[in-house]
Amino acid sequence: MKMTIFSTPLLTPLLRFVSQLILRMIGWRVVGQVPDHPKYIWIGAPHTSNWDFMLMLALGLCLRSKLQFMGKAELFRSPFGFFFYWCGGIPVDRSKSTGMVEQMIKVVQDTDEINLAIAPEGTRDQVNKWKSGFYHIAKGADIPIVLGFVDGKRKVVGVGEIFNLTDDMETDMKNIQAFYAEMEGINPR
Repeated sequence: MKMTIFSTPLLTPLLRFVSQLILRMIGWRVVGQVPDHPKYIWIGAPHTSNWDFMLMLALGLCLRSKLQFMGKAELFRSPFGFFFYWCGGIPVDRSKSTGMVEQMIKVVQDTDEINLAIAPEGTRDQVNKWKSGFYHIAKGADIPIVLGFVDGKRKVVGVGEIFNLTDDMETDMKNIQAFYAEMEGINPR
């Protein structure tokens, strides 16, 4: 794995301390633990604000997880592209509507350890239906899903349960979404 914000000697412990301090100062709590599993998809929901990215980084630092995330390819261009790579980013070309799931399954299969954060809404805007790419990646790579969350109403960011997929996608999706039913994002509108 490349050196990221989660694995940079000397800097990572300092950033962990700063993250914990800032979260405490602004009234946010971190709850849960990352699983002792080398590979999983980490759902990040509800995703309603650009601040979710900062909370994801803080959560990864506080819980000592080496998160990675998929981001639109435009983020990885100069002059700030190096920053998103360093934060664990994997560029995705959203202009192509095919092959992303298969590409990510291959990335997961070709690595020994990956904690891939995905926002199932696919946008910060209000959506009525989640995209199912995260589900297909987890199913295709045969890895579990971790229910990560941002709850702006309670000012809590954290990790819930591990969800192992069955062969019934519709029921799995209902059960996963039920976990998030009472949560509000930072910007609920």
